[in-house]
Amino acid sequence: MGDERTTGTPPRLTQAMVLLFALSCGVSVANLYYAQPVLESIARTFGATSGTAGLIVTFAQIGYALGLAFLVPLGDLLSRRRLVPTVLVVTAVGLTVSALAPDIGVLVAVGLVVGGGSVAAQLLIPMAASLADDRSRGHVVGVVMSGLLLGILLARTVSGIVAEVSSWRVVYAMAAVLTLVLAVVLSRLLPPEGERPRIGYGSLLRSTVTLMRTETLLRRRAFFGALGFAAFSVFWTTMAFLLAGAPYHYSELTIGLFGLVGAGGALCANVAGRWADRGWTTTTTLVFAALVGISFLPLWLGRSSLAMVIVGILVLDVGVQGLQVTNQSMIYRLAPHARSRVNSGYMVCYFFGGAVGSAVGAWVYESHRWAGVCVLGGAIGLVAVVAAVVDAVRPPATTTSGGTVDATVGEPSAPTT
Repeated sequence: MGDERTTGTPPRLTQAMVLLFALSCGVSVANLYYAQPVLESIARTFGATSGTAGLIVTFAQIGYALGLAFLVPLGDLLSRRRLVPTVLVVTAVGLTVSALAPDIGVLVAVGLVVGGGSVAAQLLIPMAASLADDRSRGHVVGVVMSGLLLGILLARTVSGIVAEVSSWRVVYAMAAVLTLVLAVVLSRLLPPEGERPRIGYGSLLRSTVTLMRTETLLRRRAFFGALGFAAFSVFWTTMAFLLAGAPYHYSELTIGLFGLVGAGGALCANVAGRWADRGWTTTTTLVFAALVGISFLPLWLGRSSLAMVIVGILVLDVGVQGLQVTNQSMIYRLAPHARSRVNSGYMVCYFFGGAVGSAVGAWVYESHRWAGVCVLGGAIGLVAVVAAVVDAVRPPATTTSGGTVDATVGEPSAPTT
C-alpha cells in the first residue's frame, strides 16, 4: 500500500465517475448488511438465540467503527487509488472466512474484519466531495449517498433471494466475489489525486480528535447521525425475527424483499443534497428527525398489518437518509484539506450509534418483543427531534467553516472573510 503523489489540480468529477463512486459505495457497504435477513437461518444452523445471532451485525458495526477511526483518516495521507482496493481485498478475505465458518463464534468474530474492511465507502465519499466544486458538492454527496444507501437496503433483498435458493453461506461467498471484482475495477479507474501531505500516522489520528474537540458543528451533526442510525439499526436488526414469526412466517426471500421498500426512501438522498446546497439545513434536520420518530407508530401497528410495516419502513428510511445527507453536506464544508478526518470522526459516532441500536434492539426484542422495539425506536426519534429544536434555537459556532485546515497537523485556522 504505497503513497502515490501527483502534481497539479485533481480532475473534476464527470457524471460517469459520480455514478462509479455511488455504485462502489453501495457494493462495499452492503457487506455489513447481508446477514440481517438471514439471522434466523444462521441462528437455526448453529442452535443460537436471536440475541446471539444479532451479535453478528453488532460486531460488524463495531469493526466498521474501528475502521472509521483508524483507516479512514489515511485517506488524507495515502493515495486512495491504492488504499481503497487494498481495503476491499481484506474485506473479501473476511467474507470468504465467514462463508466457511464452522460455528457462530467464528462468524461473529470475523464480522470485525468484514466491518472494518467495509469502510472503503467512507474513503470514497470524501474523495468525491473533494473532487466536486462548491456549488455542486451537496448534489454529488447526495448521489453518492444514494448509492451507499441503496447498497445498505438492497443488500437485504439480494441476501434473501440468494439464501432462499441456496443458503446463507452462499450469500457470503457471493459478497466475497463482488468485493474482489470491485477492488480490481477501482484500482484501474479511480482518478489520481493531488500531492498528499507528509505527516505521521500518530499526528494524523490526533488531528482527527482535534477536529472533533474544536468543531461544535461536527459534534452536533455526529450526534444526529448516531441517533438516526441507532433507530435504523433497532428496526433492521430485529425485522427478520418479526417477519419470520407469527402471523407472517415469511421465508428469507420474502424478508429480503422488504429492502426494496426501504430503497424507495433512498431516492430522497439526492433531494436532501440539493436542499442542503440551498441552505435549508435547519428545516430539513427537524423534518427528517421527526420522520424517524413517527415511523415507529406504523411499525408498531405492523405487528398484525403488513401495510403498516411497509409504510413504517418507507418513512423511517426517508428520515434516516435525509438526515444523513444533510449532516454530511454540512460537515464537508468545515475542512477542505481534512475531509477524510472529518468523515472519520463523524462516522465513528454514526456507527457507534448503529452498534448500540443493534445490540439493544436485539435484547429488547428478546425480552419485550416487537412492542418494546417500537417504543425504543420512537424514543430515539424523540430525542433527535428535541436535539433539532435546540440546534435551531442555538446554532453552533464554527471554527473552520469557510476557512482552512493545516493539512499537516489538522489544526483549524481562522476563517477567511
